Amino acid sequence: MGELLCYKGYDLVFEDRFDAGALDRRSWNVELHEPGWVNEELQEYVDSEEVLQLRDGRLALRAVKTIQPDGSASYRSARISTQGKREFAYGIFEARLKVPRGRGFLPAFWLMTADEGRWGQWPVCGEIDIMEVLGHQPKTCFGTLHYGLPHTQDQGCFTLPRGDLAGGFHTFSLEWLPGLVRWYLDGRLFHQARHWFCAGGGGARRPYPAPFDHRMYLILNLAVGGVWPGPPDETTDFARAALAAEYVRVYQKKA
Repeated sequence: MGELLCYKGYDLVFEDRFDAGALDRRSWNVELHEPGWVNEELQEYVDSEEVLQLRDGRLALRAVKTIQPDGSASYRSARISTQGKREFAYGIFEARLKVPRGRGFLPAFWLMTADEGRWGQWPVCGEIDIMEVLGHQPKTCFGTLHYGLPHTQDQGCFTLPRGDLAGGFHTFSLEWLPGLVRWYLDGRLFHQARHWFCAGGGGARRPYPAPFDHRMYLILNLAVGGVWPGPPDETTDFARAALAAEYVRVYQKKA
């Protein structure tokens, strides 16, 4: 692990401590999506207290498994975003989270472009994954940039020497500057990126540091299955499956 995250020169511009008893829908959307919407994921994203809970000053995004009459399984989970409500260009983006343990789970804290029409559809518009953890490998955190056409990514990871990310809360942070993106786990640098490009159909390129030079919004979600984590199996414990959050914060440079 590298240097410490420094907040000097930054102001706190957004914070949700999830202590209001209900989700603040002035800041957050609860997204609704069918199974298979992206990445061959199995869950349906729904707006229900069954999968989205605020209790004791914490947010929990839960995954629920249901056995259908024909014996097949279906899954429901939750995904929230600040799209159209809280959008930011540059800053420190941070959440204190506890991830679920179990094969098939993929919790994520990430940023997506607020203006997909400006540069082009994904991946040209860019995506920044602040935290992803595979439920069957809960010792390791991944941070990733997605961009370009063809799709290109810059991914870093860090594996805890002791314990895992499902055993307690950890702080996941991203510092996004013009021409530089840094990922931190519990305040220590584990990856950084300086090089990317913005190219769309026909090979048209936009000036660097596009596409990471315009407003993005926050997303928290718990996916089930899909291309990367694979499906749940008989060992996956849905009774305890939740992505829990103590807070989400955004800091920006003082004017």
